[in-house]
Amino acid sequence: MPRSLPPVAEKRQHAATFHGVTRQDPYHWLRAGNWQEVMQAPETLAPDIRDYLEAENKYFAEQFEAPHAALRETIFKEIRGRIKEDDSGIPSPDGSWAYNSRMVEGKQYPVLVRTPREGGEEQVLLDCNVEAGEDYFGFGGGEHDPTHSLLAWSADRQGSEYYTLHIRDLSTGKDTGEVLEKIADGGVWSADSKSLYYTEFDDKHRPFRVRRHVLGTKQADDAIVFEEKDPGFFVGVGKTLSEKYIVIDAHDHQTSEVWLIDALTDGPPLLVAARLTDREYDVDERNGELFILTNAGGAEDFKIVTAPADNPAAENWADLVPHTEGVLILDIIVLRNHLIRLERHEGLPRLVVRDLRSGKEETVRFEEEAYSLGMAAGYEFDTATIRFTYSSPTTPSRTYDLDLETGARTLRKEQEVPSGHDPADYETRRIFADAPDGERVPITLLYRKGLGLDGKAPGLLYGYGAYGISMPASFSVSALSLVDRGFVYATAHIRGGMDKGYRWYRLGRREHKANTFSDFIAAAEKLIADGYTSKGRIVAHGGSAGGMLMGVIANMRPDLWAGILAQVPFVDVLNTMLDETLPLTPPEWPEWGNPLASAAEYDRIATYSPYDNVRAGEYPPIFALAGLTDPRVTYWEPAKWVAKLRASKTDTNPLYLKTHMGAGHQGASGRFDRYKETALSYAFALWAAGLA
Repeated sequence: MPRSLPPVAEKRQHAATFHGVTRQDPYHWLRAGNWQEVMQAPETLAPDIRDYLEAENKYFAEQFEAPHAALRETIFKEIRGRIKEDDSGIPSPDGSWAYNSRMVEGKQYPVLVRTPREGGEEQVLLDCNVEAGEDYFGFGGGEHDPTHSLLAWSADRQGSEYYTLHIRDLSTGKDTGEVLEKIADGGVWSADSKSLYYTEFDDKHRPFRVRRHVLGTKQADDAIVFEEKDPGFFVGVGKTLSEKYIVIDAHDHQTSEVWLIDALTDGPPLLVAARLTDREYDVDERNGELFILTNAGGAEDFKIVTAPADNPAAENWADLVPHTEGVLILDIIVLRNHLIRLERHEGLPRLVVRDLRSGKEETVRFEEEAYSLGMAAGYEFDTATIRFTYSSPTTPSRTYDLDLETGARTLRKEQEVPSGHDPADYETRRIFADAPDGERVPITLLYRKGLGLDGKAPGLLYGYGAYGISMPASFSVSALSLVDRGFVYATAHIRGGMDKGYRWYRLGRREHKANTFSDFIAAAEKLIADGYTSKGRIVAHGGSAGGMLMGVIANMRPDLWAGILAQVPFVDVLNTMLDETLPLTPPEWPEWGNPLASAAEYDRIATYSPYDNVRAGEYPPIFALAGLTDPRVTYWEPAKWVAKLRASKTDTNPLYLKTHMGAGHQGASGRFDRYKETALSYAFALWAAGLA
């Protein structure tokens, strides 16, 4: 269809001066002054801002979405054909019941159910499809109480992450009418089932306070149990698997502090160890002893220590599993007789089971070149079984129960691909790129077997690189729609994640942030050098902090990319880190630096912040997605970025922005709606690579 003119955002004078440097920001007006209100009531968005966002949506719909609707629908049907629509989880026993969730064919959301532990008729506890209605429905989960008679469940109706919690009477299947409004997280039951612990937001949308709600009383009367004074710390609430303690966790990205409440008495919180900058720790409990996963004392890849629960100060911590450099302990589960840890060694995960009676350890390993591994404790503390999942880019997910006494594995479920999938048709490889400073950057590849290394194949290169989040080498029903069309699907395990240990994270944050970007570019150049693809044939893909990566590499090396997919991209980094009223800014300073307090950190962020480094020149095709009610990456970041790109770039390549006017950071809430969104993104990737 003929190309219509894209929207052009008005430039309005706005200047800001920090550390003697004045910057012009002509698109500052796209930041709604009432953004807190907009998150809860999107209809309050200023008309001029709404008009611009809707103009961008209309332009995208006319120029790309409508012409490629058939391709999008084909990809969506392919993805949908690879999922078992009426899939069910595996029952998890708890007392006399076994709890589960299942999906219903043609429906978007899960159904929570239970059956008697020894078998019997299924009872539907909550059908989210009934509760969802037609608009956004972000399910916050459901937790049954210790007596198995009540269910606390929550939902976010805007995408803003403000949840409403409901209490359901499981004997009648109906909600009691008692609700907790605008909570951040929680629904943690006391041992006597008479009260719930939850967190709430401050006026900047930061979870900062824990309250206890006594059933049958007004929310306004809920007691304050804990309140965080530092705006840089977020607060969460949970419970030990033993159910003896309510756990309050205050943390930023590098420092944590834990308080314990006796779940039987609901007494005052007991501090485990006062916060110490750059010391992290998590806590579980067994027989009056705490098991603490921590990096204390220079244990960069973490260790496990123990301490008496009634005197848990750091001076009483004793090593149980000492620190081993290069072996990153990711998580632990503490049971009556066993300690299970998930760790990563040489880039691959493994499970280690320790018998707490004898001290004997056994390691669970797999032999594929690249794979993903996860573990789950279930509800019960007094058990000798844990559940773990395994998959690889070629192997659909398999769920096993592991008998901790015998080591026997029982396959409980294998992911079904109804439309058919033969792992032998695909190849997974792990290769390494040489970064400019000599570090070796892992890259996980998936492609059809028989691929010729002649550079003719298109590639999609995915990256994230922040907060220590590692990218799993797992099975994806969506990625096959690209791979089956000849793509090489590559994941770059760049610095900023913990793919190669905590050091890998440390070398990708703050003063080392530039390594994240150079690692990603090195990964692209490795794919080109080895003949997997060629220059200008790679679609770069990232979201959130990975969307920031997309903005940076668009500025640094626009010549490498056939196109760029940027989902909820964090691209206005400097302005966001200068605005301490935003929800995530103070907690993010340890990750990126504080440009308010430090001229050096201001200058460093200014060197890479994508919005601030847009310049006159050629850019590849770009597709950016945003959510109006997103409290993490605010809608105006991608909006401002796209507006500035339109005014600056000298090419005629397409530049698209799509803003979900009723969704947040996670995009569409229903499973089919999310698949449609993925299909749209992949249609763009195929078009950018010349295959559509």
